[in-house]
Amino acid sequence: MQSILAVTIPFFALVLCGYLAARRHVLPEAAIPGLNAFVLFFALPCMLFRFGASMPFAQLIDPALIGVYIACALLVVALAVGLALHGGLDLKNAAFGALVAAFPNTGFMGVPLLAALLGERAAGPVIGTVLVDLLLTSSLCVALAQSRRHDGTPHGDLGVSIRRSLRGALGNPLPWAIGLGALLAASGRELPGPLAQIVKMLGDAATPVALFTIGAVLWRAGQHAHGRTPVRHYLPVALVKLFVHPLLVFGLGLAARRAGLAVSDFGLVVLTLAAALPSASNVSLLAERYRADNGRIARIILASTVLAFASFSLLAAWLVPRAGA
Repeated sequence: MQSILAVTIPFFALVLCGYLAARRHVLPEAAIPGLNAFVLFFALPCMLFRFGASMPFAQLIDPALIGVYIACALLVVALAVGLALHGGLDLKNAAFGALVAAFPNTGFMGVPLLAALLGERAAGPVIGTVLVDLLLTSSLCVALAQSRRHDGTPHGDLGVSIRRSLRGALGNPLPWAIGLGALLAASGRELPGPLAQIVKMLGDAATPVALFTIGAVLWRAGQHAHGRTPVRHYLPVALVKLFVHPLLVFGLGLAARRAGLAVSDFGLVVLTLAAALPSASNVSLLAERYRADNGRIARIILASTVLAFASFSLLAAWLVPRAGA
């Protein structure tokens, strides 16, 4: 457990630093979008590009692991939407709640954290989950959010909404960075020296700045909340994220292995720990853009991030020795 905490404490402490810096106005609120843009468009793409260029394509896209993860993401989305609708929320807010329930913070936190815990080859399966969450889960949930008007009547065809959302997701630089890295690896070439050094410098900045940004974004989202959100509308979703999602991944992964699919111990551990991460912080910005209840989304993300320090660390202490890394 001590070796796990030696990794997880610095990661979560940097998130706390970002939150406190924003709260104390050491980091001006106006600077937070710029900090987020630096991570999203420069540092994180360079880090993912380097991982993509350093490993075989089969490690990035493992069909068995991707299939397990997609099935679990769809189950979590269905569960979270059902709980929210049963609780009296509209479909837009149910869909964004489902997105934070099914979309772990794999980009800003998961790739570097799991690489630190399990070695760099853990980045392959995690990057596969990033692609699923960016291209499938987020597109589906945004399409659901847009599928009803304010009066509850249908707003166009769901398939059209999904295609429109997918086009929006393709504007995210992260899938392109991963793809370009994989193409470079397949070509057997390397970047020219100065360009490789620039990519390395930006990629090295990704982890600390991304973690700091998570905390700042969480504080900002809380400031833009309108009114108080009842605990019953956000805590159950955070618990689904931290406990139901990884349990589904682990259980379905074992079932897939018994069915004859090539699901290794290492891959299953990485996938389960990725699912156990807190909710992706940038979903709060997406909810704000689509005029959903951003206060509820911010509280789900904040609750999952606070609770994940204990839940993720305990799960990692149990699973990491079983990874066979």
